[in-house]
Amino acid sequence: MPPERLELPQGTLELLILQVLEMEPQHGWAISERLNQRSNGAIQVQQGSLYPALHRMERRGLIRPDWRVTDNGRRAKYYELTARGRKELRAETASWQKLTEAVALILSPDEI
Repeated sequence: MPPERLELPQGTLELLILQVLEMEPQHGWAISERLNQRSNGAIQVQQGSLYPALHRMERRGLIRPDWRVTDNGRRAKYYELTARGRKELRAETASWQKLTEAVALILSPDEI
């Protein structure tokens, strides 16, 4: 049975892209595939969402592009984190963890 596809809350896609790019520079399709793999198929990012997010992140100085040749010999724009992107990743990860901890507290049954 295929996994249920999840809708990402606003701003989450950029955090996930930063996390994927922390490992190594990647092109758009590879970023999308990595997100799909790491989420066991629950997160499937369409090009119509991925590339606008990448362009926003590039304009904000979080990532920088570099044209390279892929393994199959095609030219593709690879993205890598900037120092500002690494700082943003740390800050957003900490915020996300605080938020999920708070939500978990609210959703958990009250102790008697």
